[in-house]
Amino acid sequence: MSKLSPLINPEELLQLNNTSDFVLIDARAGINAEENYKNEHLKSARYIDLNKDLATVEADPANGGRHPLPSFEKFSGVLSKLGISPSSHVIIYDDKNGSNAAARFWWMLRAIGHEKVQVLNGGLQTAIKIGYPISSEIEIFDATENYPISEWKLLLADIEEVEKARNNDQNIVIDVRDKNRFDGLTEPLDLIAGHIPGAINVPFSENLNEDGFYKTADELSKKYKAVLENTKPENVIVHCGSGVTACHTLLAMDYAGIEIPKLYVGSWSEWSRNDREMATKEKN
Repeated sequence: MSKLSPLINPEELLQLNNTSDFVLIDARAGINAEENYKNEHLKSARYIDLNKDLATVEADPANGGRHPLPSFEKFSGVLSKLGISPSSHVIIYDDKNGSNAAARFWWMLRAIGHEKVQVLNGGLQTAIKIGYPISSEIEIFDATENYPISEWKLLLADIEEVEKARNNDQNIVIDVRDKNRFDGLTEPLDLIAGHIPGAINVPFSENLNEDGFYKTADELSKKYKAVLENTKPENVIVHCGSGVTACHTLLAMDYAGIEIPKLYVGSWSEWSRNDREMATKEKN
């Protein structure tokens, strides 16, 4: 059986409409995200909350960053609440071209071994544009039994591994934030602007074309093979601010046929709060 693409185009989603063979998830995040979902969402979509469902937010981001992964028990309960079982075909969207929390949820499902999961290419706006039905009604659905989870099956890196990797010629540490944040010119979310010394900047926005869709698999393959050269996946670490938009690039790599490398969930939000060496504007 051929591998399911990590992306689904709006037209394909529209063709699936009126079937009960998939679970549609709205993964918008940020200010008023849930209220915006209640006001207008794709018909039948169920809402997932980045902070409450896809992370266990600590009082101090120095401990795992702004969006640490939840426990297996918590994540299992979230999936049960959403009516997701191991056999479910899950389709996820957000309103930021997949970079908000859709790709993070995709990565988390893939990391527990769930294969039938896709992110809506282009996001919410593209589906509305082609006529996918929208709703403001409360969606009614049944919960499922707790989803069995025993491990994260995709590769992860912690802060100590990043410390070792950033000065090792056999490793590549990729920061997917925009260049101004990487260069320390601006920082809208964390306390200090800058980046992990030794990391390279490959903004996740470069995964997209001018219309907000992922570039073709061939284009992404050429791009990331040039970046990675012959580095093994286990020697590549991808991060962002808090382990969310990094998943956009992990999805792009998977779409390009490249083995998914390591995710550093704590990312800059953890690194910059732990007295680690930092490259700031003054030190670049």
